[in-house]
Amino acid sequence: MKTIDEVVNRTSESTERSSRTLQIVPVRGLPVVAAVLVGLVIAIATNRLWAIDFFHVVGGGIWTALDLFLGFVLGPILGRCSIGARTELTSRLMPKMVLIMPTVVICTLAGGWQLARHLGYLDASFSAHGWIVASFIVVAVMAVVALGVLEPANIAVLFELKKPEPNGEVIARLMRRFIFTAGITGAMQVATLVIMTRIATT
Repeated sequence: MKTIDEVVNRTSESTERSSRTLQIVPVRGLPVVAAVLVGLVIAIATNRLWAIDFFHVVGGGIWTALDLFLGFVLGPILGRCSIGARTELTSRLMPKMVLIMPTVVICTLAGGWQLARHLGYLDASFSAHGWIVASFIVVAVMAVVALGVLEPANIAVLFELKKPEPNGEVIARLMRRFIFTAGITGAMQVATLVIMTRIATT
């Protein structure tokens, strides 16, 4: 049976190994991001409704799922974990989020704008134009939060993890900010779903 000291030492060694091998930007994921963004550009350039709708719906779906999961599922779990466990999970999760969040935000916003333009939703004469404006406001706020608060907190965590001796308290504080903000955007995502379904049934 392992003693508490052995468990703590093993966790500490694992955290040290993770910090040494940690990449702030996962290089292996860059080709995937590039392929997605090239596909988005092609969809917009060719003005194909299905392709534009695909990027908007898929990007928005992933963005919504991530915000809800991080804010309402992972957040409470992390809050009950030890600092070592939080650090270990964070070192594996946050580098991926550096690539995922900007990509899904760009796909959702660019695809949504082009879709609205293509279908004539931007015209003031459109029957649900007020809902369109409301969606723009909500999504704009979420984008600012995602890129202006979530992403900097994410990167700050990664830089802290890269240090020879990461400060667990600093990581925990930054993660609380990240998860809390994700929860706020998750709640706003619910509002977006209400607006989008309202527009779709108009």
